Amino acid sequence: MVDERGAPDALKNRCTNAARTLESCISYFIERITLDESNEDRKDHTLDVWLRDGPQKPDVVVSLSNLHSVRPWEPGPGVSFIDGISLVHLPKLPLPWPAEAVGRLDRSDDLPELVWLRITGPLEVDAVASIVTVYQAQSDDAASVLSDSLEPFDG
Repeated sequence: MVDERGAPDALKNRCTNAARTLESCISYFIERITLDESNEDRKDHTLDVWLRDGPQKPDVVVSLSNLHSVRPWEPGPGVSFIDGISLVHLPKLPLPWPAEAVGRLDRSDDLPELVWLRITGPLEVDAVASIVTVYQAQSDDAASVLSDSLEPFDG
C-alpha cells in the first residue's frame, strides 16, 4: 500500500511480513483464484488467491489490488498444489529490483513501489501490484475451541 504520510518502508515491511506468512503455505493447495477486471481502470483490478491445506491448518487468502501485470494462467480442474510461493518487494527508482524481476515491467519515475507474487506448481500465478493484503484465518481445529476469555451472554 502506498501511503505518503506513513512510514517510508511501509510497503516493504508489509511485503516482508506477508512473505513470512506465505512461507508456511508450500504444502497448501490453490483452492480458488479470482481476477476482477470489471472496471476499465486497472487501479480497481484485483486478484485473489485462496490457499488451503485442510482443517488442521489456517486458510490463507492473498489479495492484490492495483494490478500492473498478471501472467495468464490456464485454469485446471480442481485444486492445484503449491511447489513454491514468494512475495517480493519491488522498490521505486532509483533503487534496483532483484535480478529475476528486471524487464518484468517498464520502469519509470512515476511507477510506484510494487509487490510481486509468484506461485509455482501445476498452476502458476505471477502478478505485480501496488497493494497486497494477506488474510490468515484460524484453522478449523483452532476455531472449534472456545476461548476461556469469552464470557457467556445472559441476554
